[in-house]
Amino acid sequence: MLGKVKEWLGIEGVKLELVVPPDFNVNQGTLEGVIRLRSMRAQTVTAIRMDLIEKYSRGRDEETLVDEYNLGTLTINEKFEVPAEGEPVEVPFVLEFTAINSEVDDFGQRNILFKGLAWVARKTRNAMSEYRLEAEANVKGVALNPFDRVVLGE
Repeated sequence: MLGKVKEWLGIEGVKLELVVPPDFNVNQGTLEGVIRLRSMRAQTVTAIRMDLIEKYSRGRDEETLVDEYNLGTLTINEKFEVPAEGEPVEVPFVLEFTAINSEVDDFGQRNILFKGLAWVARKTRNAMSEYRLEAEANVKGVALNPFDRVVLGE
């Protein structure tokens, strides 16, 4: 009885880990990496969904505004058998995405003088972006699917 509850809740089940290179640049247009799956029990992963999200914040203190943009999505609709005893299964991926420029960034790309003005505008408005990669695996017979989230450096 307890084993079935553990399996249904995903305890001792599939663990998902994202392995991505540390040198992320939003202008590269693709992100390559590996999804590592491990489990204490043999289970079947039916699909994996990944999202690259930009968190764009600007303003200071109480006037801070935060928006999130989905830059790209990848769905892997393949079945993966994850063996027992923690033996890893590695799934390589290539996620294509499109960067979204703010109006200030577009202004700064016009010429070198405007680039400096755009930099000053971003600093005075305290504008910054943070990028994260999220992944969730659908596991057969489990209610709580495993997921992982990695903040990408720039």
